[in-house]
Amino acid sequence: MSRIRRTGVRAALFTVPLVVAGVLGAAVPAGATPHPGRSLTCRGEGVDPEALVRSRTETVIQAPLSTLWRLQTDVERWPSWQAPVTTSERLDHGPFRKGSAFRWTTPIPPNPSTPATSLDITSTVKQLKRNSCIRWTGPATAEGLHIDGVHVWNFTEVKGGVLVRTEETHTGEQVEADVPTATRILREGLEGWLRELKETAEAPTGHQQS
Repeated sequence: MSRIRRTGVRAALFTVPLVVAGVLGAAVPAGATPHPGRSLTCRGEGVDPEALVRSRTETVIQAPLSTLWRLQTDVERWPSWQAPVTTSERLDHGPFRKGSAFRWTTPIPPNPSTPATSLDITSTVKQLKRNSCIRWTGPATAEGLHIDGVHVWNFTEVKGGVLVRTEETHTGEQVEADVPTATRILREGLEGWLRELKETAEAPTGHQQS
């Protein structure tokens, strides 16, 4: 699944309107644009077609495709370049592939309704094509919260870099209680993820991560 920004909760992973409304302040990465056209797919499978909460965005990153693929699939190193990801661990071994699973956590700040807590996300790769696309699904849970997410990533080499496109849907009682807010926060979260991916990949050290 997908997911907070430095100033709050990344809704690319989850959306909790009562918790995060007003605390997300992710900057839109250069070149990122909403793209409401046909849903993204990976090996013919896309996001949840019935989900009320959905968002899609994209950006061009001036870095080698191999760098972007390594950053995105080396999930255990996400905390090194995504500040909101506090822990991340693979639940299987070997190459990142269809069936790979990973468990990661991100904090939820305190709010008038609930104390500070941590969101626990377990993602499973359902489809994957190396250097081209990934689709994972999985639940995000915390006390009194359950959200199911589907997240698709596409990577396409273009003149000047790589076009990275991402789309995600969320379902669950909490997010469906306020679809406009949940959708806005999800969009901001996806834009934030792309911004950090772009900054990391385009930095001189980003090309050398192993």
